[in-house]
Amino acid sequence: MQRKQIDRLKAPISEELIEFEKRFRQSLRTKVPLLDRITHYIVKRKGKQIRPMFVFLVTKIFGEITDSSYTAASMIELLHTATLVHDDVVDDSDMRRGFFSINALWKNKIAVLVGDYLLSQGLLLAVERNEFELLRILSRAVKDMSEGELLQIEKARKMDIDEDIYFDIIRQKTASLIAAACASGRAAGTTDAAEIEKMRLFGEKVGIAFQIKDDLFDYGEQDIGKPLGIDIKEKKMTLPLIYTLNHSSPKEKRWIINTVKRYNNDKKRVKALIDFVKQREGLVYAQSVMLRYRDEALQILEDVPESPAKVALIRLVHFVMDRKK
Repeated sequence: MQRKQIDRLKAPISEELIEFEKRFRQSLRTKVPLLDRITHYIVKRKGKQIRPMFVFLVTKIFGEITDSSYTAASMIELLHTATLVHDDVVDDSDMRRGFFSINALWKNKIAVLVGDYLLSQGLLLAVERNEFELLRILSRAVKDMSEGELLQIEKARKMDIDEDIYFDIIRQKTASLIAAACASGRAAGTTDAAEIEKMRLFGEKVGIAFQIKDDLFDYGEQDIGKPLGIDIKEKKMTLPLIYTLNHSSPKEKRWIINTVKRYNNDKKRVKALIDFVKQREGLVYAQSVMLRYRDEALQILEDVPESPAKVALIRLVHFVMDRKK
């Protein structure tokens, strides 16, 4: 069912995505046999290609796909893949999308170097093609993602995350890459800074809603590729949990913080916290915020002329919010 949805979303850019696949594989070619084996493994287990889809659809709602669009899509996918490889090392994760992670198969040192290689390839694509606006957009995303990750680690130690800090973290850590995809998609067809910023903001709002959807998965019963309550076990302060903390008594707050800090590996205690968040309508609140950001993103597209690409882009935004994993 989900595969059919994605295929329908890809229809207006199906030929472009086939060409993108060829160019992306070319960007990974190397004369180092070990690295060549690893990049082949990466290509074989690729995901849904959501971010390249944003690049191409944003370009297409305003005009024709250009060589710059392909460069932008390849840069975004290289950066995204690099962050996944590095995240698996940081999180000590052995699995990614149902496959063994790079660090599980080739150990952490090699995984870190592969992530560095992918990032450098993305930056080089821009330099070699004189795409300096795309380079600026991508470099900003790398900076934001790094700052967001470090801010989350810092705040997790003290457990002092309020909603403003939470949104700062996810705006940098998660939303910045989708924002970069949309900004670079627009930059592939114009030099108008206001137009590029408009689509960057569209992507940022979609990215924030995307992360809140991930937060909600932590409290669901569906098989989404990660265990229930894993964010709690990793001491991540998600929006449902922050809302619950802010609407609890001092005694309840102490119990919540103790559970996250000291009893996060106690399955019964984690399950009790999940149930408590549900009872206090933490999920209801997070869902409402997610939908608000989704609607604000779609509002930005209102003055864009109707086209199959616009329909697909709107459907892609809805897919991101409605996905099951």
